Amino acid sequence: MMGRKKQKLKIIPLGGLAEIGKNMTVVEYGNDIVIVDCGLTFPSEEMLGIDIVIPDITYLEKNKDKIKGLVITHGHEDHIGAVPYILKKLDIKVYATKLTLGLIKNKFSEHKLSTENLREVQAGSRIKLGKFDIEFIRASHSIPDSCSIAIKSPVGTVLFTGDFKIDYTPIDGCLMDLPRLAALGDEGVLCLLSDSTNVEREGYTMSERRVGETFKDVFSTATARIIVATFASNLHRVQQVISASEYFGRKVAVSGRSMVNTISVALELGYLKVKKGTMIDINRIDDYEPNQITILTTGSQGEPMSALARMASGEHRKVKLTPLDLVVISASPIPGNEKTVFNVLNKLTEIGCQIVYQALAEVHVSGHACKEELKLIHTLVRPKYFIPVHGEIRHLKLHAKLAMDLGLSPENILIGKNGTVFEMDDESIEIAGEVEAGDVLVDGLGVGDVGSVVLRDRKHLAEDGLIVVVITISKQERNVVAGPDIISRGFVYVKESLDLMEECRRVVEKTLENSNDEKLYDWATLKYNIRDDLKTFLFKEIKRNPMILPIIMEV
Repeated sequence: MMGRKKQKLKIIPLGGLAEIGKNMTVVEYGNDIVIVDCGLTFPSEEMLGIDIVIPDITYLEKNKDKIKGLVITHGHEDHIGAVPYILKKLDIKVYATKLTLGLIKNKFSEHKLSTENLREVQAGSRIKLGKFDIEFIRASHSIPDSCSIAIKSPVGTVLFTGDFKIDYTPIDGCLMDLPRLAALGDEGVLCLLSDSTNVEREGYTMSERRVGETFKDVFSTATARIIVATFASNLHRVQQVISASEYFGRKVAVSGRSMVNTISVALELGYLKVKKGTMIDINRIDDYEPNQITILTTGSQGEPMSALARMASGEHRKVKLTPLDLVVISASPIPGNEKTVFNVLNKLTEIGCQIVYQALAEVHVSGHACKEELKLIHTLVRPKYFIPVHGEIRHLKLHAKLAMDLGLSPENILIGKNGTVFEMDDESIEIAGEVEAGDVLVDGLGVGDVGSVVLRDRKHLAEDGLIVVVITISKQERNVVAGPDIISRGFVYVKESLDLMEECRRVVEKTLENSNDEKLYDWATLKYNIRDDLKTFLFKEIKRNPMILPIIMEV
C-alpha cells in the first residue's frame, strides 16, 4: 500500500514584502502554523495623525487553533513592535532571546499585558512546535542577541536569515554562526528567505568597530558637550558612544523616551558594559563642565517630536544648545526621511553647533548585508528555492538577480507581496493564491478604526478646511427660525472675509427658499442641496473646495 502523500508547506508573508518594516511571516504545514516576527512600521506622510502601522492578521484570527507559537529574530521595532497588539487578539506563546524578550516585556508593561506567554531561548537552542523543529542561529546585526531561524518541516528546512550583516569584529564578540549555516547547507535547505535591504550596495558592510574609531577621533577634538543622536535600539552604537565617553573621562546622560527605555533594559540584562558612575541623570548635566558631558539622544531621523528636534528648536526643557556644542548624527536617513533630517541639520547650523554626520565622517555603518555578504550566505546555504524578503520591490528584484547570477534557476526564485501564498515541496514551488493582508492603522488607543475613508476626510480637512452651516427649524411650523450661520475652520480667516461669508449665507438662504415645505421635512435632501449649492458657489468664486458640514436643529 502506498504511503499517504505529504502535504505542501506554505509560506505566507503578512508584512515585510515590497516594504521595509512590519515583518511578519506565516509558516504552515497541515494543521500547524508558526509565525516568524511581528513588527510595525511608521506611517507615511499621507497617513495623517496615525502613530504606527501593524500587519493585518485576519488570516491568523481565522486559523488561530493552528498556531503553535511566534518566534522572533531580534529586538528591532520592525520585528517586535506589533507583538503586544497581536497578543491582545491571539493567545500564543512567544519565543525570543534574552534581550529581545526584555524589550518585549517592556512593551507589555506599557500595555498592561501579562508576560506568562513569553519564553526565553538562546542562540544555538532548538524547540519543537507542532510538526516543526525550530533552531535559533546566532547572527550579527546592530542589536545584540540577533538570530537567524531555521524551521525544519516534514518536507524540508526553511531558513530565515533575519536582519543581518557579516561582521568579523563585532562589538560584543559574538560572531555570526557561519559554520552552522554551512552545515545546514550540507544537510539541505528547501527555501531561503533573506534580508534584501542593502542589495543595491556593492562590496561589504564596514565593521561596527570602524564607527568606534571615528568616535574617538571626533571626541578627541571636542571642547564642550557632545550630543550623539542614533537609533535607540542600535545598542552596539550606544556601547561605542559610552566607551568613547569613558575613554575621554565624560559622563553620559540619556534623552528621549525610547532611548531611556532601551538602555535601562540593556543595562538590567547586562548587554551594555558601563563603568560605575558613567551614567548620570539628564537633570544633573549642569553639575559638570561642558567638556565632561556626552548626551545620547533619539532623533537621528529628524522626527519632529524627538529629543534632538526639540533641542534644535530650542524647546528641550533640559538641554539648551550653544555654538560650542558638537552634534553627531550617527545614522543615515531612512528613505523618505531626508527632508526632516536636513531640517534639523539646518536648525543646528543656525545655532552655530559643530555638526558631524555620515556625509562628513564614518559615524554610521549599516546593520544590513551588502552584495558580497549576501553572496556568501547563498553560497553557504545553497537553497533549492529562494524568496527575497525585507525590502521594497526593487530590492527584491535585485536580490533575485543576485541569486540567479550565483546559479539558482529562475523558476526556483519567487517574488511576492504581503498576502502571497507560496506553496512548496521537494519537487516544486509555486504561488498558490493570496490571503488577506495589508495595513492596520493605530491612532492613540484605536487599532484599525481609522481606515481609508477617515484618512481621506482628514486629508480633505487638512488641505481645504471646513465650513459648518447651522440652521434651526421649527418643529411645528416647519420653517427656518434661526440661521443660516456660517462657521469657518481652516478655510478662510473670517475677519478678512466677511463679504464672502455673507455671500455664503445668502447662497444657503436661497437654497432654503427653493426648498418647498416637503423638503424641510426631508433633511437628507436638504443637506445635500446646501452642500451642492455652496460647493458650486465657492469653487466658482475662489477655486476652493472645503468640506461642507450642514447641521440642522429642530426646536
